[in-house]
Amino acid sequence: MNFDSLRSFLTLAETLHFGEASWRSHLSRSAFTRLIQRLEEETGQALFYRNQRKVSLTSAGKSFRKYAMGAVKDWELVKSEMAGGGELRGGLSIYASITAVYDLLPDLLETYRELYPAVQLALKTGSAEEAVPQVMTGEIDLAVAALPDRRPGALEFLPLKETALVFIAPKGLEKIPILKGKPDLAKATLVLPSVGLSRRRIDAYLKKKAIRTQVTTEVSGNEAIIAMVRLGCGIGVVPELVLEKSPFRDEVEILENAPKLAPYEVGLCSTKKSLARPSVAALWEMAATV
Repeated sequence: MNFDSLRSFLTLAETLHFGEASWRSHLSRSAFTRLIQRLEEETGQALFYRNQRKVSLTSAGKSFRKYAMGAVKDWELVKSEMAGGGELRGGLSIYASITAVYDLLPDLLETYRELYPAVQLALKTGSAEEAVPQVMTGEIDLAVAALPDRRPGALEFLPLKETALVFIAPKGLEKIPILKGKPDLAKATLVLPSVGLSRRRIDAYLKKKAIRTQVTTEVSGNEAIIAMVRLGCGIGVVPELVLEKSPFRDEVEILENAPKLAPYEVGLCSTKKSLARPSVAALWEMAATV
């Protein structure tokens, strides 16, 4: 097997779609299928379950994915070291929420692209709660995320911005008596993230105050919370930074007399192993000087 084959495998492991993975790998569908079959023959294991409806990784495939990610990144590091003082090359994968893509990354990535045009950038978007886990497993080199309350020992964190956690409700509080003045959370219905830092903080507050509330909707991602609150599903808790960038910001309002939760410290996350690669370290050092 070679590194191009490993990269193609990783593309399929990410997309779980042969058509899209073959297109990204610049191979025909049949050639891509043969490549995956050769990898399975070499490993002696089925790496993917596939049928007419879906593709998924087998347990062997999940183990092989960890090997492939490490091998490709190690090879990029070796190539960079052998290049010496030449042009910075290799790859850089970044994970961020849509809000981070709009607010924190544009200027940083534009400058990076101008300075290091030979580095291949890969930007993946998704819910904020998935950022740190993907960095810790090595799936992503860098992520924009809030600093966890319990920071993993291997996690490196570079603070960029602080943002408040705010309670929001649909516009027109005069129509919702329990939200006038100080909101009665025991009677209110909540729209909350299913997991993540803000969910842990609101749960801790409710437990401390012995408040039993109604959670009507659990969603993935802060942007989805704002959309559901706008529809009248309840009140939510989101970082103020996300609210400022939301297309629905004028259709919801902050509950000024709501409980005060600890703010988010938002920044770049990575690991020492990833930061050993020049392409990753260059962006980190650039962000530190902003």
